[in-house]
Amino acid sequence: MTDELTINDIVAATRHQVSAELSDEAVILGMRDGVYYGVEAVGARIWSLVQQPVCLSAVVETLVAEFDVESPECSADVLAFVRSLLAKGLVERVAAEPAA
Repeated sequence: MTDELTINDIVAATRHQVSAELSDEAVILGMRDGVYYGVEAVGARIWSLVQQPVCLSAVVETLVAEFDVESPECSADVLAFVRSLLAKGLVERVAAEPAA
């Protein structure tokens, strides 16, 4: 995998965090740094989608269907948000399953 995160990468929340959903927000505790992170609305929805391994393009498709946003803007925003989660150790890239 390259270092640059792309819309075709598969990511999932790491085991090094605990989180809770509160209404349309989420609170995440990074176990490595001991810092609480709060995310609102769209960020909380992205967080819920990455609890299991998911391709970022599928996350974008879901958000475009659920929110009033165009795909290019959504892709850029999802990549930026997931990059920040990756930098904090809250998500990790997951290798794609080999085709059967």
